[in-house]
Amino acid sequence: MYFTLGLVVVLAVLVASSIRILREYERGVIFFLGRFGGVKGPGLIIVIPVVQQMVRVDLRVRVFDVPTQDVISRDNVSVKVNAVVYLRVVDPELAIIQVANFSEATSQLAQTTLRAVLGKHDLDEMLAEREKLNSDIQEVLDRQTDAWGIKVSNVEIKHVDLNESMVRAIARQAEAERERRAKVIHAEGELQAAEKLVQAAQMLGQRAEAMQLRYLQTLTQIANERTSTIVFPVPMDIITALMARKPS
Repeated sequence: MYFTLGLVVVLAVLVASSIRILREYERGVIFFLGRFGGVKGPGLIIVIPVVQQMVRVDLRVRVFDVPTQDVISRDNVSVKVNAVVYLRVVDPELAIIQVANFSEATSQLAQTTLRAVLGKHDLDEMLAEREKLNSDIQEVLDRQTDAWGIKVSNVEIKHVDLNESMVRAIARQAEAERERRAKVIHAEGELQAAEKLVQAAQMLGQRAEAMQLRYLQTLTQIANERTSTIVFPVPMDIITALMARKPS
């Protein structure tokens, strides 16, 4: 009787230990006597004790920070850059068999890839073309982690930190650029004004009555000013006519 009771208890324990319940986002990689036996789940599965072992794999997207990396840009500027990587397991078999710790392996690979990719670009590109750099890093990581059954869905550069001297240099460069643009705009305005004056002079030279009206307008403006001396401008054609007359 005691033997039977003991046998029942042992069987109950074995049955209970053989039952596994996997959630919708989980898969179980089964090994039979050390050899790969398939991927099961989700739901209720049976794992034979002793001869079978199961490794749970989470299929949800994982997010981890890439530690701050010292990067030297193509134009020899030292910056500190950190990023965040989004990945998920798409092949549980490869993620367990091909790499010991896929999260750690992907993190280390992300650090070296971040330095390698950013080192090919200038500082201005790091600051202005962040979306393109994110895409480049994600593409390299995804291609290299494909053999591990990992899909790198996104990479985001979080911060690009510069030292104080470089920040001041960039500020001076921006100020010089603003001054240059202001001078160019001023010069363009002067050029347009000069062109308009030339056009006005040509028009006045072609129409004598227009020149007379302009002459009268100038006299009216001078007369309105409070001054004791008025200089009357004489058109050059009148002076030329007087000088051309012969004495009688």
